[in-house]
Amino acid sequence: MTDEQVAVFLQARPYAGESVEHHILTRAYRGLRAHDFERFVQMFKAQGFDLNALDANGQTFLQTITEHAQAQDYAEVLKAAGAKA
Repeated sequence: MTDEQVAVFLQARPYAGESVEHHILTRAYRGLRAHDFERFVQMFKAQGFDLNALDANGQTFLQTITEHAQAQDYAEVLKAAGAKA
């Protein structure tokens, strides 16, 4: 994917009451391969978004995906970028 295609995920906006950061990260996580997600995370941070923002349940996005069976590569990307579990 091109940088422009990856950056499109930064434009996602949630419905009322949902964390902007979690919504954007969820869309990118579901739509990108791990190596594209790594590029996305750098763009996400450069735009001033918080990798450690909490959702309505008080969890970071990294905490949310650690429960997913196929999330290991994505979790490693997030940890390398400074996300906390």
